Amino acid sequence: MQLLIDFILHIDQHIINLVNYFGDWTYLLLFLVIFIETGIVIMPFLPGDSLLFAAAAISANPKYHLSIFIFIILFLIASVVGDSLNFFLGEKVGNKLTKQKHIGKFIKQEQLDKAKTFFDKYGILAIFIARFMPIIRTFAPFIAASSGYKYSKFVKYNVAACIVWVLLCCGGGYFFGNIPFVQEHFSVVVLGIILVTCIPALVALFKKEKKA
Repeated sequence: MQLLIDFILHIDQHIINLVNYFGDWTYLLLFLVIFIETGIVIMPFLPGDSLLFAAAAISANPKYHLSIFIFIILFLIASVVGDSLNFFLGEKVGNKLTKQKHIGKFIKQEQLDKAKTFFDKYGILAIFIARFMPIIRTFAPFIAASSGYKYSKFVKYNVAACIVWVLLCCGGGYFFGNIPFVQEHFSVVVLGIILVTCIPALVALFKKEKKA
C-alpha cells in the first residue's frame, strides 16, 4: 500500500523513470494501467486522473519525445473498452453474486433493484459524473449492468463522459503541468486533483447523512 501511495504522489517521477527505461513501451504500460483501473472491478485503487495529468504534462516536454495525441487516443480507448469489459462482467456475474452465500451478504438483489431504478431515473447524470470520481467509476459500469441497465444506453453516455474526462485531464496536464510552481509542488497538485474529484461523493454523503 505504501508503494502505491508513493507511486500516486510522485507519479510524474515514476512515469519519467518508465520513459527512461522502456521508451515508447511507456504508451502501452500506461494504457494498461487505465484499462485495468477502469475495466477490472477489483482494481479501483489504481491512479486515473492523476496519471492522465502527469503523462500529458511530461509529453509537453520535448525532452521525453512523447506525443500528447497518442496519449489521448490510447487513454480514450482504454477507458471506453475498459468500461465495456466492466459492464459485461457485471452483466454475466453481477446477479449471481447475490446468490453466493458470503458475497450475497454484501450485495443483495434489493440493492441491485434500487440501483436499476437510480440508473433509469438519472442515467445520463449517474454515468457521466461517475467517470470523474475515483473508485466509483470502477464500480459504476458493473452495478449498471448487474441492475439490468441496457448497454446501448450505457455506452452512448459513457463514451461522451470518457471523451470529456480524457480531454480535461490531458489538456490540464499538457497546458499547466510544466508551470514551475506545479512542477515544484506536483504531489500537492495530485492531492488537489484527488480531492476535487471526490467532492461529488462527499456532497452526496453529506446530503444522505443530513437526510438521515
